[in-house]
Amino acid sequence: MEKIAIMIGTISEWFWWDRLWLPGNLTWADLKDGEGFVYARASHLYATVPFAIVFLVVRYLFERLLATPLAALLGITEKPRYKVEHNPVLEHYFSTKSKHPRQADIDGLCKKCSWSSRKVERWFRRRRNQDRPGVLKKFREVSWRLVFYLAAFVGGIIALYDKPWFYNLREMWNGYPRQSMLDSQYWYYIVEMSFYLSLVLRITFDVKRKDFKEQIIHHWATLTLLAFSWCGNYIRVGTLVMLIHDSSDILLESAKIFNYAKWEKTCNGIFVVFAAVFIITRLIIFPFWIIHCTWVYPPDHYPPFFGYYFFNFMLVILLMLHTFWAFLILRMVKMFLFGSLTKDERSDNEEDDEEDGETSVTEDNDRHVKVTNGCGAGGGANHH
Repeated sequence: MEKIAIMIGTISEWFWWDRLWLPGNLTWADLKDGEGFVYARASHLYATVPFAIVFLVVRYLFERLLATPLAALLGITEKPRYKVEHNPVLEHYFSTKSKHPRQADIDGLCKKCSWSSRKVERWFRRRRNQDRPGVLKKFREVSWRLVFYLAAFVGGIIALYDKPWFYNLREMWNGYPRQSMLDSQYWYYIVEMSFYLSLVLRITFDVKRKDFKEQIIHHWATLTLLAFSWCGNYIRVGTLVMLIHDSSDILLESAKIFNYAKWEKTCNGIFVVFAAVFIITRLIIFPFWIIHCTWVYPPDHYPPFFGYYFFNFMLVILLMLHTFWAFLILRMVKMFLFGSLTKDERSDNEEDDEEDGETSVTEDNDRHVKVTNGCGAGGGANHH
């Protein structure tokens, strides 16, 4: 036990080495509270765990007490689905090997079950559809995210509108890192990080789309960036990045809601506006204002150090995710202009079963990102 304690102490000492987190002329002793200054502490982030649990509880109540009645009011109901005939051979193959068997495997399964190839293929289609989330589940999730992003965006505006660095990005680095933490910054960070932590805790139960892996990367990049920016006192830039990401997420979730309600013209109009806002905020303002601010201005105030490079590296990861999602968004916009958009590029859509009169479910037009996320991407950046 003593050796383990020594090893943990060594790792902790290395992890919190001043040179990793602070400019070369400062140490942690220089960032002690006093003389009217209050600094962010890593221990403050423990509060995100109970708040994340609170978010999960509030979300559960919201989805059932508010989102479900709202769905009924908008005429959003679940479509009946065919329940597959129980077949242990096919179920075992579906659960342990593949949900999309090749033709050679289908031929083998036909012999084992004494079924026709057409019947086996139909069974797998219906079995896949049976596991896919219904429109009501999607509507609940979207409604919850919309309420949060809207509240977070309004809260961010209230917290930042009177701050000089909101209008002049050079003000962001005046006095860094000896910048006192404000109450508004504290709550803005804790609430955003708790929300993203709650998304991570729920991600295996939420609707999975084709960019599931990118979402996981986004959420963890967001939490890492937020945590690092908090401990390194990059709080000013972090709040700006969160605000940027929340702005487009509001429009995205709104478009989804109207899509589920089958208000197609309203959905399409909001989606086009969302696409424009996403491109402006994530691919123009984020790299050419925010990343430019974090990359170019700091060396005027202190020599570059590890934290400077790591912070910018995480911002670039978020930018790469933004570029990936922008590609999907522009493909959907192209469909608006030159064809018809019938499905979400990210969604795992229901499959047609023409023989039995089943129809495919038109999926939501979307792209969630919160830094994340950003995905509000993380700490400095999203969401998404």
